[in-house]
Amino acid sequence: MKQSRRLDPLLNRAQESEDAAARVLAERQSMLAQHEAQLDELRRYADEYGQSQLAATSPAQLANRRAFLDRLQSAVEQQSRAVDNSRQTVEVERGRLLLASRDKQVLEQLAASYRAQERQVDERRSQRELDDLGARRARIAQLAAADGADA
Repeated sequence: MKQSRRLDPLLNRAQESEDAAARVLAERQSMLAQHEAQLDELRRYADEYGQSQLAATSPAQLANRRAFLDRLQSAVEQQSRAVDNSRQTVEVERGRLLLASRDKQVLEQLAASYRAQERQVDERRSQRELDDLGARRARIAQLAAADGADA
């Protein structure tokens, strides 16, 4: 089996690894987009609720409103941390994809190099066979000419 063909299973595995890394990255990017959308929605809601002029008729209602605003702010902070974590995860997965792509590219270059070497060997072999055939024909022609001159 030729060297370039021996790399085929490794190339297939490298391609599968790159594809898997790309799928995971796409999933993480989608999750990041969802987290960012939720964060934007929470911020918008907190701003709208904070800007609204609700008539507070009692100290209890004021306390409830303040507690709700505090819970909204806490939710915004928690979602902001989730967005940050998602961003970090996306960067990690992007790095994995780059490594998988680089590994596959190295194997492809190695296989291409092996194929080029194999092609050169085949071309040399073919040229040698043609040279041998030409030399045999020349010897046969010489012998035939020598036999014709002797007769």
